[in-house]
Amino acid sequence: MIDKINSVAVVGAGTMGNGIAHVFALHGFTTMVVDINPEQLDQAYGTITKNLDRQLAKELITEEEKKATLDNLTTSTSLSEGVASADLVIEAATENIAIKKEIFLTIDQASKPDAILATNTSSISITKLAAETKRPTQVIGMHFMNPVPVMKLVEIINGYATDAAVTALIQQTAEQLQKIPLVVNDYPGFVSNRILMPMINEAIYTLYEGVAGVSEIDQIMQLGMAHPMGPLKLADFIGLDVCLSIMRVLHEGFGNPKYAPCPLLVNMVAAQKLGIKSKEGFYDYQEGPKSLKISHQFTRKE
Repeated sequence: MIDKINSVAVVGAGTMGNGIAHVFALHGFTTMVVDINPEQLDQAYGTITKNLDRQLAKELITEEEKKATLDNLTTSTSLSEGVASADLVIEAATENIAIKKEIFLTIDQASKPDAILATNTSSISITKLAAETKRPTQVIGMHFMNPVPVMKLVEIINGYATDAAVTALIQQTAEQLQKIPLVVNDYPGFVSNRILMPMINEAIYTLYEGVAGVSEIDQIMQLGMAHPMGPLKLADFIGLDVCLSIMRVLHEGFGNPKYAPCPLLVNMVAAQKLGIKSKEGFYDYQEGPKSLKISHQFTRKE
């Protein structure tokens, strides 16, 4: 196993993937972003550039650091070629176990034998993904929080076979990114989503059962519990499809009815009301992601 990480490949150029690539490149790592969609890669590069400009305007980085970050970034549409020389490969694809298993099978074959394979999954078993490889001791979870350049936490998840030296190196690497790594074990939802998602699901049940409206539920949690964002707004931000996927992982993994997803959540996902990404969820985002206009489907009929 390698004893120091210098180069990173991030598989998936979506919101989480470009954020992860951003922080690695900013902190001096040679960073490859891999996605089969060239348009997604172009969009990711543009998003990273825009976010660097935002950091520059706030005097969080210098012009030289911005240039160095972009110099550290390269892209590839070939999964096998993109991960071939990386010390650390981080999978940041959609939260779908079949897709992730296929990616892990490929990156295990294409990566250097001593490379560490990580996943940014928010709920899927690290042990199951590691079982697709011939190096389960070198597979680990690195669950970054969104937005990655801003949020300090990295949830480090040990699979059943993860070597202690791998955990220590990943912790050290996260600290190099100026993040705070906290180590947990591999059970459904880990810690963050095992606690967060049932709260969001309960907020949706509270709306579904007519206890209170969208605004009241969110403001009670903000004003009364000091949450920076209400649970329904947060669900929109995460993506209702992702919330549903995580609830199903919890429900299946624990076999406990308390994790059953609210029927309203199931119906909204079926209707493609996914939150910010579809421009409508509990709130209406036609006027932009900061809009607090409640979706018409939750507006009280006079």
